[in-house]
Amino acid sequence: MAIAKLEKNAWQSYFDHLSKTVSGKQAEIEIAALDIGVQVEADWLPLQGIVYDRKGDLLEVLLEGLDHLIHKPREIYITYDMLGLASIEIVDEDGTRQIVRLRSPLLLPNPLVPDSQPKTAARPSA
Repeated sequence: MAIAKLEKNAWQSYFDHLSKTVSGKQAEIEIAALDIGVQVEADWLPLQGIVYDRKGDLLEVLLEGLDHLIHKPREIYITYDMLGLASIEIVDEDGTRQIVRLRSPLLLPNPLVPDSQPKTAARPSA
């Protein structure tokens, strides 16, 4: 795993690019602070995008059914693993850490649809 600090002057362009490439990803948001401990805000919901608004100094994580706002982010760290971007850790002005973990959904056939099983080629006879 590789961890890198994302410099503030790159936040807007980085998240604009990221939002174009997250199709099919799911996200979990975990919030860690001294006063509340560690809490899960979102549990593997489809990710629609992440946007940084420079004027309002606001990072917005858009999930299906949830709009998670982080006011006045101070630092952002990105973690990459062998498959690509694994997580984004945002530290806000109060020191609260908000971790957005990413994953791709499993591509399994739908058991409710009879013809959704993958087709296999017939073996040639000898």
